Amino acid sequence: MEEKKAEHMNLLMQTSAWPALRSKAIQLSRVHLRNFFEQDSERFARFSLAHDGWLMDYSKQRIDDETLSLLMELVHALDLPRGIRALAAGDQVNFTERRAALHMALRARDGAHAELVRDCLGALEHWVSLIRRRELLGATGQTITHVINLGIGGSDLGPRLAMETLEPQCDGPVVKLVANLDPVALDMALRDCKPAHTAFVLSSKSFTTQETLANAKVAMKWLADGLGSAGVGQHLFAVTNRPAAAQELGVPAERCLFLPEWVGGRYSVWSSIALPLACAIGMPAFREMLDGARSMDEHFTQAPMSSNLPVMMGLIDFWNASGMGLETLAVLPYSHLLRNLPTYLQQLEMESNGKRCTSTGELSRAPSAPVVWGGSGIVGQHAYHQQFYQGTRMMPMHFIVPRHAPDERSRMVQLNALAQSAALMRGKTRDEALDELRRSGLSEQEATRLSPHVACPGNQPSTTLLMPLLNPRTLGQLLALYEHKVFVQGWLLGINSFDQYGVEYGKQMARALASGNLPADADASTRGLHAALGKPG
Repeated sequence: MEEKKAEHMNLLMQTSAWPALRSKAIQLSRVHLRNFFEQDSERFARFSLAHDGWLMDYSKQRIDDETLSLLMELVHALDLPRGIRALAAGDQVNFTERRAALHMALRARDGAHAELVRDCLGALEHWVSLIRRRELLGATGQTITHVINLGIGGSDLGPRLAMETLEPQCDGPVVKLVANLDPVALDMALRDCKPAHTAFVLSSKSFTTQETLANAKVAMKWLADGLGSAGVGQHLFAVTNRPAAAQELGVPAERCLFLPEWVGGRYSVWSSIALPLACAIGMPAFREMLDGARSMDEHFTQAPMSSNLPVMMGLIDFWNASGMGLETLAVLPYSHLLRNLPTYLQQLEMESNGKRCTSTGELSRAPSAPVVWGGSGIVGQHAYHQQFYQGTRMMPMHFIVPRHAPDERSRMVQLNALAQSAALMRGKTRDEALDELRRSGLSEQEATRLSPHVACPGNQPSTTLLMPLLNPRTLGQLLALYEHKVFVQGWLLGINSFDQYGVEYGKQMARALASGNLPADADASTRGLHAALGKPG
């Protein structure tokens, strides 16, 4: 597998499709998106894709039939179907660390890891049931009513997003998540808590995560001050691949939930890392999330390339970022419950594909992951959307819109999403702006003066994703959709989407500074700033 993978890595620049796509990018950059629609009344029908209640409209992207044909040629030249099969089969697609990426195994019903996954889910269900039935008692014999998760990165972002998205269904204990090492974060979480009623989940795969362990020590002291040191263990859980390290810290063995080594951090929401989430929403809802993700896995591994949602989304985003060199991707969920989806996707996309090195050790000559950002679409319209309308940068967007509209306000949110994508594509010419200003009653001179300020170039590419009613199953589908589209982009670029050595370098630097001994080769800026900080306290 690895020899074939290395062979694959040299192919992107060698394919006949790649230089043709680069030429196509230059050609299409001169065409306004509105021209595509003026010349083709069937464009929406040809450039949209439906599956299981989902609809992806990519007709507002800067593509034509030839572009899609070339992208499909690239898919087959780089043998993306083989990559998908390798991912699903548990081959070593993580080629730098020589291991598989097995997040799909966490939601599969069978397979080589099914027994371990069932055991992990069983342990999760045991503790979740006790906590939700209020049968878990603390050191003083009182019920645990508050659960605080201490974790960062993948040990926080997935559960946090899912809890926010499914907040209307949260009917369990009070659950809070603390990721930041800044003391204010934990202090605020503890503000309404009492030691006798509070349990902490220490979520760290390696159980060496600096931020999590530092917060854990503070939490344990808080418990000891309120309960006595002997009772602390009855208020602790750990989710880790190193239960012995957790036990050494004081977590009882039976409260250490196992996290397999092959679970990647940004793909861990499907694992025991979901303990705080499952406490909040219940195991039936969490299993629905797993079912939704599994249904998207099956679609990804079985559907033809041209009718495959993750493949097509991955191809379009690859085309924008790597083909056309567009540097950002704005994710705009038109749902308050999904408002922090962009934050979750920042880790998923930029930690996965924010790299420049292929398996041969050569630098990629194609731009890799875009800068992912965004927020609630309806709120952003009154803030940064101005940049989309009249700024100087072309900025691809994802509009994510749940179809269900229980009332008139929800319908207004939906229609705003459609209006934004249409207006940002079409734009308003200077002549159109002039006519509009004349109709408003302004003098000819004043209308002429203002028209360049009112005109909008439009021409902003976007994909609109209509999703079914937002619930645990469709949330699982949405997250799996993005997981797989990120894999598609990484495969086409020839990079490893499953390591993060750059992140590790930053941690090494932080540890060096924390030791109090600056490296001998520390730069003058770091030395000056370190001295200016002075001592803590």
